[in-house]
Amino acid sequence: MSTFKKLQIDPQITRQMYNILHNIFFSLLVDHVVAYSFSVSKMKVNVDGDTGGSPSSTTETVTVAVAVKSAEGKSSQRAVKWAVEKLLAKAHRFVLIHVMPTITTIPTPSGESTLVNELEANVVKLYMEDKRAQCEEIFIPFKILCKRKNVETLVLEGNNPATVLLKYVNDSGIKSLVLGSYSPNYFSRKLKGSSVPSIILKHAPECCDVYVVSSNKLMTNSLNPLLATEGDLPTINKQKSSASSASIDGVSHSRSSSLASSHLNFPAFVDGNSSNYVTPQHRPNRNLENVTTGLEAVKGCHSSTYSEQLDIQEEVERVRLELQTTLAMYNQTCEDLIHTRNKVQLFSSQYLEESGKVNAAKKREENLRKIAAEEKEKHIEAEKEVETARKLLSEETYERQIAELKALQQSLEKKKTVDALLSSDDRYRRLTREEIAVATDNFSESKIIGEGAYGKVYKGDLDHTPVAIKVLCSDASEKKEEFLREVEVLSQLHHPHIVLLLGACPENGCLVYEYMENGSLEDCILERNSKLFPWFFRFRILFEVACALAFLHNSKPEPIVHRDLKPGNILLDKNFVSKIGDVGLAKIISDIVPESVTEYRNSVLAGTLGYMDPEYQRTGTLRPKSDLYAFGIITLQLLAACRPNGLIMMFEDAINSNSLVDILDKSVPDWPLIEAEELARMALKCCNLRCRDRPDLETEVLPLLKRLSEFADMLTKVEKNLIQAPSPYLCPIVQEVMEDPQIAADGFTYEHRAIKLWLTRHSVSPVTKQLLQHQLVTPNRTLRLAIQEWRSQVTSFRTRP
Repeated sequence: MSTFKKLQIDPQITRQMYNILHNIFFSLLVDHVVAYSFSVSKMKVNVDGDTGGSPSSTTETVTVAVAVKSAEGKSSQRAVKWAVEKLLAKAHRFVLIHVMPTITTIPTPSGESTLVNELEANVVKLYMEDKRAQCEEIFIPFKILCKRKNVETLVLEGNNPATVLLKYVNDSGIKSLVLGSYSPNYFSRKLKGSSVPSIILKHAPECCDVYVVSSNKLMTNSLNPLLATEGDLPTINKQKSSASSASIDGVSHSRSSSLASSHLNFPAFVDGNSSNYVTPQHRPNRNLENVTTGLEAVKGCHSSTYSEQLDIQEEVERVRLELQTTLAMYNQTCEDLIHTRNKVQLFSSQYLEESGKVNAAKKREENLRKIAAEEKEKHIEAEKEVETARKLLSEETYERQIAELKALQQSLEKKKTVDALLSSDDRYRRLTREEIAVATDNFSESKIIGEGAYGKVYKGDLDHTPVAIKVLCSDASEKKEEFLREVEVLSQLHHPHIVLLLGACPENGCLVYEYMENGSLEDCILERNSKLFPWFFRFRILFEVACALAFLHNSKPEPIVHRDLKPGNILLDKNFVSKIGDVGLAKIISDIVPESVTEYRNSVLAGTLGYMDPEYQRTGTLRPKSDLYAFGIITLQLLAACRPNGLIMMFEDAINSNSLVDILDKSVPDWPLIEAEELARMALKCCNLRCRDRPDLETEVLPLLKRLSEFADMLTKVEKNLIQAPSPYLCPIVQEVMEDPQIAADGFTYEHRAIKLWLTRHSVSPVTKQLLQHQLVTPNRTLRLAIQEWRSQVTSFRTRP
């Protein structure tokens, strides 16, 4: 045993040693089994001679299996008939077996085949069930031949029928297996062929008797073919004419040769496709059990001579010990071989895994080297950039310090000039901080009505007059220039549609304006407050704003451009009269550049994006028509009630596709479409990119807006007259237009429901307070017709296109 333990550390010679031991083992096994079989056969003859040849009874369950190929095959029919006649009566179980090929592909309707693993599981399951059902139909004619109700059927699956049958025999303990042979020359080939019967005869287990039935022959591997009749014996041994050819010696010799052949071919069978069914460790043990069983049977028999039995017993014991020793050595060698193979496979897999890791590590190392080289180059470049940035920073720091000194000097000079101007200006009412604080309740938060980048706007009360007070933030020093410009401009301008400057407190940055109750135009068109904002208000407001712009552009001695015209800077009083405010960015133009000349000026842009003139943004040149672009945008906003982004393109598309009504403000149900389209076309002209392409404010824009404003005023008066019902149409009790007018006893007409309710509580007239003579009422049909006609006129006016 130590020799075999040493061998397992050297995997290279394990295979050679396995072959040598295998040959030695099977040579000894064949010799001993042949001698033992001869002795056992002889003892059985003697025993039979004494007992009359009656075999010992057994209580084992006898299972007979018949392998069939197809219902039309004559060989299968012949095998089933023979099994029914010879074996069915003694069998406890009678099984019909059919082996179907393993299903790896499934045919498609196009004639091609698809692999099973490429299809869904339920499709494969249905196809396999269908195939098994077809195989079950093969057993129908054979069941009829059996004439027995408890015949079992079994469908096995495999590509090698011999291997599948042998596995089933080993696993199920089949005692008898019957097969059919189609070849009449089968016995001439004996066991040299590679057919299914040949393989099964060679490799069938000892516990199973195999019968191969041909047209005129029968072949079996049974040691005791007593199932065959006397008529069958000449068929089995046709070439031997003497009676001695059927003796027990001949049967024993045949059995020994078959057994030896089976063992000699055992390794090849193990290495082949049947390795899953028979292993080297189980087969020799089964042979040993059979030999031991035979020996014990011999011991139990009566012999004619005691000395012969003793010799045979000693010989059998010796053979059994040798077999046990040899089998133990063989099993140990097989285990060592398997262990060594597993180690070799494990070492191989570990080697492949480690080599893969090494290769991966080499690749990572190479990639990291490349990355390190790239990072080094980037680091060098970054150092150069940092050095350059340091130089630029030092230069910029020096320039900034110089610029700050210059700006400080200019600021001091400007402050001196402003202080001198404020102290000497007498064009507006000068207020003190105490007066502003009193007017705003000491700048109470409840008085705030607006807030912006420049500061807050408070509602105040100055000399019993409501005012709006703009207070500049204390830290908004950059807004001081705009504040002074607003004071300068508004103090010189007086126009009904420009916000009136009532006073100022220059020391604290406070401006006092007239109070505008309805806020800004932006609140009305964007925030959708509860106040109605009909179309005729919008037409009139546009005309008023255009008049104010014309006044600014024609001011003497030099024109004034607002530069920040937008809905937030157009304020509305309690009667929705508009006034332009917030002129802090207004500029007095001393030299107007002609419209036909494009001039670029290096100036700081001022205004609000969305309303700023594109040509002013591009060139820096400011003209009076720069305000006209913002006016066009405001006009489109009043029509559509939305923000300025994308308005120009939206209106152009709507006018070209005759769908202007789709983009007009939906809160106004009675837009005059013709006048609204005229207004939209005028606004689009005002929004042209170049100033030279925009219309003239006085000669083109104002006449159109004046006509539209007059049209709106006329319709407003008509609608007001229609909406205000005549007093005879109103019920004296509820002051509503009557629907069912009734005349009471006092001669006055009332709403029927109202007068009925009154009469249930009072007996005097609701108007004269005199006692009524009776409580009867009479319908006033004439007044009802008049009220109905008035209602129809009002409805048609409101629903006009």
